[in-house]
Amino acid sequence: MEQRLSLVTLGVGDLARARAFYEEGLGWRRGNTEDEVAFYQLPGIVLALWDRAELAADAGVPDAPPGFGGFALAYNTRSRDEVVEVLDLAREAGGTVTKPATDTEWGGFSGYFSDPDGHLWEVAFNPYWSVDEVGNTALGPADGS
Repeated sequence: MEQRLSLVTLGVGDLARARAFYEEGLGWRRGNTEDEVAFYQLPGIVLALWDRAELAADAGVPDAPPGFGGFALAYNTRSRDEVVEVLDLAREAGGTVTKPATDTEWGGFSGYFSDPDGHLWEVAFNPYWSVDEVGNTALGPADGS
């Protein structure tokens, strides 16, 4: 198996509300026109929003109540200031900032928000990683040091 991730699907309780958060609130553009699922092309990966019950049925698992799922998505930024900007944007769009931006023990700067369905997103500036002009994140600083 190749070392890659192709798609992340988030099960949501209200697809229209979730689409409004990501599209109107965060400014993302959907890559499809079907009403049953929403696909967003990200650098090197696709994010999907799909009805939570349908996702559970498709996977053959019970639709457990929402809560901490043991993972967080992450959005790496090019600067410390951008961390605060993204957290503010998420709050204004109807998300909840669960941890304000703060210096980290590993030398970065990060905070967390949850979308309206409780999916956690870390927003982080990592001075040891780089984010190119199209948003691809790579291990190692942009200057190669």
